Amino acid sequence: MKSKNTGTTDLRAFMARVAEKGKQPEPTSATPSSNESQMQLVIFEGQSGSETHTIPPEPERAPHTEAPIAEDDDESMALDESDSSDEDIYNIEPDPGLRTPISSYDVNDQDSVRRAYIALGRCKPKMQKKDFPQHDCGGKRRFQPVWFDEYKWLEYSLDKDAAYCFFCYLFKDSTKFAGGDSFVNGGFRNWNMKARFRKHAGEVNSAHCEAEEKYNLFIKPKASIREAIASQITQYKAEYLARLKWSLECIKFILHQGLAFRGHDEGKDSKNKGNFRELLQWLAGNFEEINKVVLGNAQQNCQMIDHKIQKQLIGSCAHETTKFVIEELGDECFAILADESSDAYQQEQLALCLRFVNKIGEPVERFLGLAQVADTTSLTLKEAIQTLLMKYQLPISKVRGQGYDGASNMKGHVNGLKKLIMEDSPSAYYVHCFAHQLQLTLVAVAKENIDCKWFFGHLAYLLNVLGMSCKKICMLRVAQAEYMIEALKLGEIEAGQGLNQEMGLAWPGDARWGSHYETVMHVMSLYPSIRKVLFRLGRESNSVEALGAQTMLEVFKSFEFVFMLHLMNEIFGYTSDLSNALQKRDQDIVNAVDLLEFTRYNCKF
Repeated sequence: MKSKNTGTTDLRAFMARVAEKGKQPEPTSATPSSNESQMQLVIFEGQSGSETHTIPPEPERAPHTEAPIAEDDDESMALDESDSSDEDIYNIEPDPGLRTPISSYDVNDQDSVRRAYIALGRCKPKMQKKDFPQHDCGGKRRFQPVWFDEYKWLEYSLDKDAAYCFFCYLFKDSTKFAGGDSFVNGGFRNWNMKARFRKHAGEVNSAHCEAEEKYNLFIKPKASIREAIASQITQYKAEYLARLKWSLECIKFILHQGLAFRGHDEGKDSKNKGNFRELLQWLAGNFEEINKVVLGNAQQNCQMIDHKIQKQLIGSCAHETTKFVIEELGDECFAILADESSDAYQQEQLALCLRFVNKIGEPVERFLGLAQVADTTSLTLKEAIQTLLMKYQLPISKVRGQGYDGASNMKGHVNGLKKLIMEDSPSAYYVHCFAHQLQLTLVAVAKENIDCKWFFGHLAYLLNVLGMSCKKICMLRVAQAEYMIEALKLGEIEAGQGLNQEMGLAWPGDARWGSHYETVMHVMSLYPSIRKVLFRLGRESNSVEALGAQTMLEVFKSFEFVFMLHLMNEIFGYTSDLSNALQKRDQDIVNAVDLLEFTRYNCKF
């Protein structure tokens, strides 16, 4: 952690030292000053309109000439110490009516919080005029969305139905201007008094104008006095940007491949420092232009390989990707797809995707984000969805469809998530996945039929007999290879590219679509080989496994088992085609009903 200079500074002495430095000849060393390390890391473009915010780094203390050079663990001193992508650290709240005051944060963290809010942008819900609620204030009045363009500091709270000032929230000096202001505390709701907006801005010396000036200096650090005194070195800027570029290229590759970033040991003597550092080291070893600006040839406190910096760059990639999704969506309506699961730490979380029609008329599905939830009750899930949508200024009133599983907390008609969402958006119709419904129907019907229960019970026992050891699996492979060679000699099967591939026997799962059909199909294809393996296992000894193999062999050769095997293969063949068709993105409900009728007609014997 870098130390914060909270003491006072003698301005005259400081200016005198600057003047003396100006008289001294400029050193030939390429070592940059402390100001040279205060370069911006990422430029976030606000999601609202054309606002673009440049996030400055935190100010650093000038390094002492006798202090040792920082090691790799402290290299993040050259960057913003706070991770703007990790918003959970500071509890960043998109809705201005629910935010924690800046003054309540630690004084050393306040600038990091401001950066996070500026990166997030003003809260400007993408709602039409008629979607804003009305209340009585000199007649039925509501908030006007055109005010966002007229007043660049204005933001709106959906929770409080009130207007707030973005600049004053971030930079108002409460000690100098102690008086309360509805645009900061409580919110402004008198929509019939638009003149109060201009009154809030006030004169040049008003609290709002002072906050706006601080905001402009904060997002444009080159306009500050510090930047005017010490200019950046052009060569250092170019090296910094090149280092940032190659770090981002490594991160993009690892993210695309879904690999882990860090290794167990990232020390200098480690043989494997993790995917990120190893990939960057490989690039440096093969390309001289990269080697000149990274790792050992970079400043030790600005190598951009620390795990904190990796998280910042990952967050920036995620931010830009999500921004592209929001721009692709625009102001159109959308459907939501949600499902809950647990992560590696067994923490419950909700995954949310958007489904909409893009600008060229194609239905697309885009991942929006994950949200940790305390439990899976419908109220908790609705609050998590609302918060995630509000983070990207997507009103729940524009939801036109819902897609969840068939659990009672999701599709319940009284207190289910479907019902709660439709209370806020009556047009958000719920659709249970057709392929999921088909799989659940097949499983339920099979459990009710005695013959099907008998067949799948023995099929499970067969998989248990053959899949308990590597020896039995190897025996099955050898038997199948012998059968293939003999069949090719007799001309019973054809040879060609992609034909006669090796097959395995996987356990079917009730929630895995098409798994029962795949298992049945493989048992039919491997029938001669399975029969030979069961015969060999039964003759090896009088052990329990040998007796089980002999019992299974008698059932496996029976007419009832073979008949049910062919029957299930025939039925599942039709339902598998229907399941694959129902999973297409461009599928519509009318075509789905026609496919269902066609499958029912073919299944009639």
